[in-house]
Amino acid sequence: MTPEQTPARTPDRRVGKIIAWLVALVAVLVAVVAVVFLTFDWNRARPWVDDKVSQAIGRTLRIEGDLKLGWRHPVGETGWRAWVPWPRFSAAHITVANPDWAKTRYFATLDEIDFEVELLPLLAHRIVVPVINLVNPSVDLERTQDDRNNWTFKLPSSSGPSTWKLDLHDVTFAKGYVAYADQKMRADVQLTVDTLGQAIPIGDVMAAQENASRNASAQMVGKAGAARLAAEAKAIEASEAVEASGASGASGASVPRATAAASGSRTAAASAPGTPGSVSSGSAAKAPVASASAVALAGSGSASSSSAGSSSSTASSSSAASASEAGRATATPAAAPLYAIGWTLKGTYNHAPVSGTGKLGGILALQDANRPFPVQADVRAGDTHIALVGTITDPAHLAAVDLRLWLQGASMAHLYTLTGITLPETPPYATDGRLVGQFKRNGNVFRYENFTGRVGGSDLNGTLAWFQRQPRPLLQGQLVSNLLQFSDLAPIIGADTNASKRKRGDVSKQPADRVIPVEAFRTDRWKAIDADVTLTGRRIVKNANLPITDLYTHVVLRDGALSLQPLRFGVAGGTLDSNIDLDGSGVPLKGRFATAARHLKLKQLFPGVKSMQSALGEINGDASLTATGNSPAALAATSNGEVKALVTQGTISLLLMEAAGLNVANVVYEKLFGTRDVKINCAAADFVATDGVLDSRVFALDTEDAVINIDGKVNLHDESMDLHIHPHTKGFRVFSLRSPLYVKGTFKDPHVGVDAAALALRGGAMVGLGLLNPFAALIPLIAPSNNQPLPCANLLAQMRQQPTAPPPGQKEKAPRLPPAGTGAHAPGGAASR
Repeated sequence: MTPEQTPARTPDRRVGKIIAWLVALVAVLVAVVAVVFLTFDWNRARPWVDDKVSQAIGRTLRIEGDLKLGWRHPVGETGWRAWVPWPRFSAAHITVANPDWAKTRYFATLDEIDFEVELLPLLAHRIVVPVINLVNPSVDLERTQDDRNNWTFKLPSSSGPSTWKLDLHDVTFAKGYVAYADQKMRADVQLTVDTLGQAIPIGDVMAAQENASRNASAQMVGKAGAARLAAEAKAIEASEAVEASGASGASGASVPRATAAASGSRTAAASAPGTPGSVSSGSAAKAPVASASAVALAGSGSASSSSAGSSSSTASSSSAASASEAGRATATPAAAPLYAIGWTLKGTYNHAPVSGTGKLGGILALQDANRPFPVQADVRAGDTHIALVGTITDPAHLAAVDLRLWLQGASMAHLYTLTGITLPETPPYATDGRLVGQFKRNGNVFRYENFTGRVGGSDLNGTLAWFQRQPRPLLQGQLVSNLLQFSDLAPIIGADTNASKRKRGDVSKQPADRVIPVEAFRTDRWKAIDADVTLTGRRIVKNANLPITDLYTHVVLRDGALSLQPLRFGVAGGTLDSNIDLDGSGVPLKGRFATAARHLKLKQLFPGVKSMQSALGEINGDASLTATGNSPAALAATSNGEVKALVTQGTISLLLMEAAGLNVANVVYEKLFGTRDVKINCAAADFVATDGVLDSRVFALDTEDAVINIDGKVNLHDESMDLHIHPHTKGFRVFSLRSPLYVKGTFKDPHVGVDAAALALRGGAMVGLGLLNPFAALIPLIAPSNNQPLPCANLLAQMRQQPTAPPPGQKEKAPRLPPAGTGAHAPGGAASR
């Protein structure tokens, strides 16, 4: 080595030594930092962490347990990334305070939270958290009557958007609790949430819920009714399946309700009710956190399977992260929705006990707007049972729902407390249909499509749509009953038995001596919703003596005013049309009634009377009444207006006529030797109603053989009758015992008999004359001729004048007309059409 080279080598050695010292210094610093991080008591930092988080959320947060920071090698990373450790944070016994007005002290409590953060993405302002593990989270939600709630946090205002982005891959938990107390909705419920032991396909849940709902329907409408309901539902499913298969294959096309459509993809939901496949209950046993992570990912569409996790939180988090990575690597976007979380519910709603179970998809599936989120619920509220299976689109923003919905209950009116939808009182019911809905800025829309149902002994099918709007929502739809039990309509006006009322939870009782229902209308509910619904009863099953065949009505409810325009019955070969308006917007209720009877056949009007089977002719009539009162009985007792009817020319059995006139000889004769028909010239009835009392202006029947006049009153206050029937013979008859009849008593217990005074007078005259001359005793039995028929032409002309009624609450002021046959005024009324 030459002297010239020595100075050149000295700087190289110095540089090498400097680099070596720098490396050593960095290593020492890293070691010191590592030692500090590993040995530092992070509990000293709890006050600082508590303060910063409390300022960020506007609510006091406390970490009352240990606060730890550790390092772990990443799970699932390869290459040099596997050598970059991830910080792992954990904190125990965390509380978040409630506002001062809340009933409970804490909004949320948590036994432990731990999570890891990927280190390298922090350089790009990305906070990547592979998994957050929550141990026994508990949340208390409250809302007061003045609309204050404890789930709205006052966050500090930000000067601009944050440069940091949070990327959360998974959330795991073993069990959670949610309490919800809402004074405004009168709800006080407790919810327990737990992960399922394994992911469950939507098809298995659908099949199990079908079976459970069929059993619930059998409890309400009987096994036979439930079987018919299931058969009708299957028929509709088959029809929908044919329509769906015939439609051009678009992913967004509607699918049969049994498949619980999820973004157009079909599942195994339409499998037969007996399809095997157990479904875990909402209160599933506590699963390891590793399994919870895998199941949660499965609910998000992951095909990964869960593995057993370690009992320690460290091992469980590691397993969860591993499952999370595996799930992301093998995810299949086209997979059917899977259930990952189960829940149980108990508490009260509107003072009625509420309980139920259900299932949900994975937590992270809530963030995926493109993947349908599966939901299932089976809830009982009072005597109402609601079950549903299906999906929610974009659950974070509630874009749409597509559900199979089952409803059962003691009365449809009981749905009001749960839904706010005003429905009439009904017998026990069960329905099965598809509920689809869209959440829109200008108002949500829900449709219960193509549902089938049983109401008492009747079937009920159709589609109902609910529109959210101001000032009231609107219920719209078309209902059809192919086989309607007439008795199933009775609860609508409170005309069912007291036993039926008790069964549907109604405390009102119908007095034993009254026929007109006294149960009050619930007009307070009429103002909660508007409605526009049609009901068609194609065939009515009824008592053999009731000549009603079919039904159609158009129900309109608007601003507390209910109208049925028309309420049309097919009766005795004709029609009975009514327009009914009940204004319940004020007190008392004001009613208007207009009824038109057209072409009612005499023969069909009395199907149970043998002597009427040879009768011909028709009845036509009209009525116009107004009234006030909050029940059918109150309306009847305050009714004012006119009721008119006319029987056109026809024939009627002589046997019936002679029996009515008590011509004993002729009745015996006809019994022995047969009957012949008597021609009806006309028959008319004209009543005026004044404060619930019907007073006959004209009530008479004119035939070839006799004129029968009826006078008296019908009192709707106490449902009493006081009518007198006066038969008058046409032509000269011998041995006639015709005497006046009376009809007295009440609607519930009528009494028909002979006017004893008139009959005794005849008998006394016969005895008295017999003492003078035996032949003179026959004189009282001789009926002289009464050849003054009813003025039928005048009656027919007057019947063309429609009846009138004053405004509700005012009396009818029409003048009283003289009796028929005097040639004066004849009754007004309905024209024969």
